[in-house]
Amino acid sequence: MNYFKNIIEEEAQKDYYKQLHDFVDNEYKTKTIFPPRNNIYAAMSRTPYDKVKVVILGQDPYHGEGEAHGLSFSVCPGIKIPPSLKNIYKELHEEYGCYIPNNGYLMKWAEQGVLLLNSVLTVQKDMPASHRGKGWETFTDRVIEEIDKKDEPVVFMLWGAFAKSKEALLKNPKHLVLKSAHPSPFSANNGFFGNGHFKKANEYLKKNGLSEIDWQIENI
Repeated sequence: MNYFKNIIEEEAQKDYYKQLHDFVDNEYKTKTIFPPRNNIYAAMSRTPYDKVKVVILGQDPYHGEGEAHGLSFSVCPGIKIPPSLKNIYKELHEEYGCYIPNNGYLMKWAEQGVLLLNSVLTVQKDMPASHRGKGWETFTDRVIEEIDKKDEPVVFMLWGAFAKSKEALLKNPKHLVLKSAHPSPFSANNGFFGNGHFKKANEYLKKNGLSEIDWQIENI
């Protein structure tokens, strides 16, 4: 997990994280918790610190059976595409003509440098937001702050009020911060559709001599 591993090790020494660890450990032992335990830090292991070019911030994992696997907005192969991700695909179709794939597995993005980070990394089955306020936000805020320190330009996509609240952590003028409504069906028409974020991200990467993201998720 590279530099992210160092962050985890540093945070693990702090009291809040010890309490968080005990809470999460007990939850996994006594309830059905998502994602699978070995995928809690999947976003950071799949997109190492030195490879991060884009950050797409989610809130907490999907809470349905078999959906969450540690990447925000992404679901395991074979799982129905969630409504927010359908809208993300629609926006990509408008911006790039990407076809709508038959799956919601976003590993291709992660492997190109798109950090798909949820602010809260675990959730109880069928209980959205059940692990909010337990300490994960402190941990992921540290991750965001460390990415903000990078010399290479990073594009942050902040969708919805919760993600936008993290803008306060971003101080580095080298980075591009893109904000809009959330892609949820409840808000996508209020500014997510037509936001042009995927093209804007690639234009910024290209302008700074970095390779662009191939946003097309292929059919499985």
